[in-house]
Amino acid sequence: MTESPQTPSGRPGPAAGSRRTGRGAGRFPGWGPRPLRSGAPGDGPGPPRTPPSPLHWMRRAALGTAAAVLVTAVTGWGLYTKLDGNIRFDSDTQNELEKYEAERPDPGPPNAENILLIGSDNRGDGNEKYGADSGTQRSDTTILLHLAADRKSATAVSIPRDLMVQVPRCKRSDGREIAEQTVQFNWTFQFAGAACTIRTVEKMTGIRITHHMIVDFVGFKKMVDAVDGVEICVRRPIHDDKAHLVLPAGRQTLHGEEALGFVRARKSLGNGSDTQRMQRQQDFLGALVKKVQSNGVLLNPTRLYPVLDAATSSLTTDADLASLTGLYELVRSMRSIPTAHVQFLTVPRQEYRYDPNRDELVQPDAGRLFAELRRDHRVTVAPAKDSAQSAAAFDAKPRDPSPPPGRAPAFPGTTAEHGTCE
Repeated sequence: MTESPQTPSGRPGPAAGSRRTGRGAGRFPGWGPRPLRSGAPGDGPGPPRTPPSPLHWMRRAALGTAAAVLVTAVTGWGLYTKLDGNIRFDSDTQNELEKYEAERPDPGPPNAENILLIGSDNRGDGNEKYGADSGTQRSDTTILLHLAADRKSATAVSIPRDLMVQVPRCKRSDGREIAEQTVQFNWTFQFAGAACTIRTVEKMTGIRITHHMIVDFVGFKKMVDAVDGVEICVRRPIHDDKAHLVLPAGRQTLHGEEALGFVRARKSLGNGSDTQRMQRQQDFLGALVKKVQSNGVLLNPTRLYPVLDAATSSLTTDADLASLTGLYELVRSMRSIPTAHVQFLTVPRQEYRYDPNRDELVQPDAGRLFAELRRDHRVTVAPAKDSAQSAAAFDAKPRDPSPPPGRAPAFPGTTAEHGTCE
């Protein structure tokens, strides 16, 4: 019987004529596939491998699901934190309003909201190209937005910048206090800030302002871009160097910069009045609302995020809205309002008796409008050509429209249902 050669370790090597296969065969003795075991322990195959049980797969699935939920939660929290951190809290306005709480109107019907939207032309924070930063900010756009308690309608009322108003005593931005006086409306924001503007509107209307939002140029442009532009119709070509706007005639979609120029332009469009600019702003905002609702943005988190990001990144609000939760709840409550019930109009006004370049309220029309909103009654608007109160009449002389019994007066205006191209 031939003996097997000895390996360096003293163990028997392979018999003559045998072949080693596998990694290291022929180079390192003892490497290669191990023989199948049979018979006695250590000398034969073991029991067959058992396939994973259903419980095993369930555990793996649970672990995978937990990991996915964790990643989603972390991502969601990151997005929430980013949006929440975008919003700036206007603490100065809040503190100033608290000083005059006793003078402010009583709250209206529960759940009805009156939000003052202030468009700031602050030339800092990325707005430098629109003019020099003089250290103050003006507001050529101010809108009182009334949301009905049942959330079945929304009414946006533009307040002309040139409207002569009675301003209560306010603290100026330099700390000095000014006496009650009659001044041009946009003076209030420029020299005494949002608190004075809010108190002036409350004094004029008798309506309690529940929230306020200050939006600058950058915020407006981002909002328009977030919905991929807004369609408008231009009757004739526009070339306005001041508004950085050059547009051909016809139907077209405006994005951020062009959209801002369109709502800011004044002297190159129509008769150059602020009246026509406000009408153009109302038409554009109506088209924006229609675009948001028709694209299902408010019902689609994926599409809603860029809109919220744009809205919050250049927004300054009161404490209750200075969080993503507060802002989202407000937006969510509005998403079921039909575009036909999102209305836009301007306060009834006429040429100021002492200065043709200024405006004053038309009474009793303005008083009726404010009373309807204060009581949370539905306001009816109609195109000027179909309304008994035409826009031209608002620039003429005071009237008493005296509607038929049981019917509220119809104010010249439009709705989000009618875009600028209809």
